[in-house]
Amino acid sequence: MRKVRDYYFKKAKKDKYPARSVFKLEEIQKKYRLFRRGDAILDLGCHPGSWSLYASEVVGPSGLVIGVDLQETNKEPRDGGSPIHWLCGDITDPELVAQIKALRPAFKAVISDIAPKTTGNRWADHQHSMRLVVQTLELAHLFLHEKGHYLGKIFQGEDMPALVSDLNKQFGFVKVIKPQSSRKESREVFVLGMDYRG
Repeated sequence: MRKVRDYYFKKAKKDKYPARSVFKLEEIQKKYRLFRRGDAILDLGCHPGSWSLYASEVVGPSGLVIGVDLQETNKEPRDGGSPIHWLCGDITDPELVAQIKALRPAFKAVISDIAPKTTGNRWADHQHSMRLVVQTLELAHLFLHEKGHYLGKIFQGEDMPALVSDLNKQFGFVKVIKPQSSRKESREVFVLGMDYRG
């Protein structure tokens, strides 16, 4: 396990990404093609910036990425990447939502690696995680193009089946994914909804 953690940590450093989480998104993107050249992406909980940087590279110069986080984030796009607008604020704040809308009214994909601060209480951590997922989904409903895609992190728990059931009503394809680069002992998974019905 330690070897796996060290491998992705070192690979992120070598590839000049701020965090190893980039490889979770890369794995999912390569399999499911959430976004393509020219797309606009909304990245919620973007700090320290790895997901936004990767998405920017994939969508290229004609695309756009908006990264949002409570923590200030400011990284230059990599060579050949799209512009990235970094916004600092709370995703539930109407002013922040208005800022996003002013930059871009709709997106091909809404992605979120947001996680709550863990308490060690599995039930409480799951509930906090569910609350955040619901908040990110509210923004997805607000900003996704028809046929757009949603990807969000969640800690596994008893309310997950109901969430997946709801997503099946809203998206044409739904999948729960545990990326290879996730730590095996971690309860995090990612819920993917593709082809938003609007």
